[in-house]
Amino acid sequence: MDADVQALQQALRSRWTQPVGAKAQRYVDQFWNRVRRERSLAADVEGNHGTYHVSISVEDGTLTSACSCYIGKHGGCHHCAALGATFLKDAGSFTVIVPTPLAAVSDLDSLRAYLESVALDELVQQLRQNGITQKAFAESIGMSSQHLSAVKSAEKRNRYFHELGATKLACLWVLEHLG
Repeated sequence: MDADVQALQQALRSRWTQPVGAKAQRYVDQFWNRVRRERSLAADVEGNHGTYHVSISVEDGTLTSACSCYIGKHGGCHHCAALGATFLKDAGSFTVIVPTPLAAVSDLDSLRAYLESVALDELVQQLRQNGITQKAFAESIGMSSQHLSAVKSAEKRNRYFHELGATKLACLWVLEHLG
């Protein structure tokens, strides 16, 4: 079995030691767009107030989860528990997405795949490593540093500003030309 799958399963069993409750059980196996990228899961589910995007990640043995529902900002909702239970029940039902390296971007489809596989926070950290502060970058693209922080924070909680992709592209341009 894949080491990433094992790490996810171990972290999920540690986090949710009891079977999911009735509230979460109704969402188990109801997810679509199920994907796994290394040690991260993401899927969509229909909730009481629309479609929710749910994610779970394991990094250095620590599990974090998030849901776009009104109580799932930090992952404490039943949708997150249901996604974990769905993965434990059938890990094979998740499409494995191999992250696209930047060097492999050769057309618009691979560009989109790359942008979906990299977090804005990661790109801003790369800018910082090249001596470009978040504030300087934000101002250079006509955005406040506070708004850039909000876009980064929202992405971590599965809420996406319309300008997320364009901001990531701007980071890539700055890294290539000025970094």
